[in-house]
Amino acid sequence: MLRLEPRPQPSQWMSWVSPLLALAFTVLLASLLFIALGKDPLAGLAVFFVEPLRGLRPVSELLLKATPLMLCALGLAACYRANIWNIGAEGQFLLGAITGGGVALWLTMHNLGSQTLMPFQSPEPLGPRGLYAPVVLLAGALGGALWAAIVAWLRDKFNANEILVSLMLVYVAQQLLNYLVFGPWKDPQGYNFPQTKTFDISTWLPVLLPSTRLHWGFIVAVVAVLAFWLFLSKSWRGYQLQVGGLAPAAARYAGFSSRSTLWTALLLSGAMAGLAGAMEVAGPVRQLTPHLSTGYGFAAIIGCFVGRLHPVGIVFSSLLLSMLLIGGELSQSRLGLPNALTSVFQGALLFLLLACDTLINYRVRWAGRRGGQKKEANDESRGAQA
Repeated sequence: MLRLEPRPQPSQWMSWVSPLLALAFTVLLASLLFIALGKDPLAGLAVFFVEPLRGLRPVSELLLKATPLMLCALGLAACYRANIWNIGAEGQFLLGAITGGGVALWLTMHNLGSQTLMPFQSPEPLGPRGLYAPVVLLAGALGGALWAAIVAWLRDKFNANEILVSLMLVYVAQQLLNYLVFGPWKDPQGYNFPQTKTFDISTWLPVLLPSTRLHWGFIVAVVAVLAFWLFLSKSWRGYQLQVGGLAPAAARYAGFSSRSTLWTALLLSGAMAGLAGAMEVAGPVRQLTPHLSTGYGFAAIIGCFVGRLHPVGIVFSSLLLSMLLIGGELSQSRLGLPNALTSVFQGALLFLLLACDTLINYRVRWAGRRGGQKKEANDESRGAQA
């Protein structure tokens, strides 16, 4: 029979092998699920893991969806390394989209000289148009940070549980978005659809590759990965953040402020998620709609742990999750499968990762029946002698 034997110390190499094992088991589970649904498992796996890599356009879509996942996961990694459990990246993503989209809509209406949604007194362009897109991104980052600041303030002042507060604020953000697109920001010429006007082209993020939707936000995300790595490994604030998470007692002894760590981690996390939301509305969507996010904030939690809270690992995990999102969309049209299959695979990946993480602290041993009986007898004899 198999048994788990404690390791003398946690295995470093297994901490990186564990995500690969979890992925392998997820692929196996996916194959069994395809068979149960009456589909060819090879065709199903090809839709998820091969089709997104065939050609420039599919790869560009893969990178496009990986961009918000990457940014949200980086921000969450800052919190989790500090032992602060922010579950509300989805809400911070939506607030970033609302604030960034609000600025883009304001600039759009100003340039159109319209009095329909917002009053303007001057039809002249408001500043250099080349700065519109950066201003939209900055507004999104500030909006996400503001939403995360609510969590930090409640935790700081009242010791509120950040898991519950951040999660509940997700639904507040979604309802705020619904109110705006069904109400004051609704396009009066949009045939009664709940959406805003399409933003002015000056607020769009420039396309990175011609004939694709991939924008310069991907480059910003790559720069953010490098900046986050430098922040963690080279900065004093990043060192404080990690010590506060790994050894709170040592951090207090060293005089590190737990309050400062709390605010730094949550504001950074919210700003990254808000930036991702602003990129989404200034990039592929170009307007606000009720169904703006496809669950990027929640999927980023999985990406964090699959990537081991490391910037490089997060890049690869974001690409993997992006592949699952695209595969889920393709499986609907090509195999007739429900879109919920993507959530099933994401959940299975996280569950199997947690299971495989057991091998970091334990090793699997084969204990034969006779060997096990002999060991039990020896244990009983030692107990009797004692």
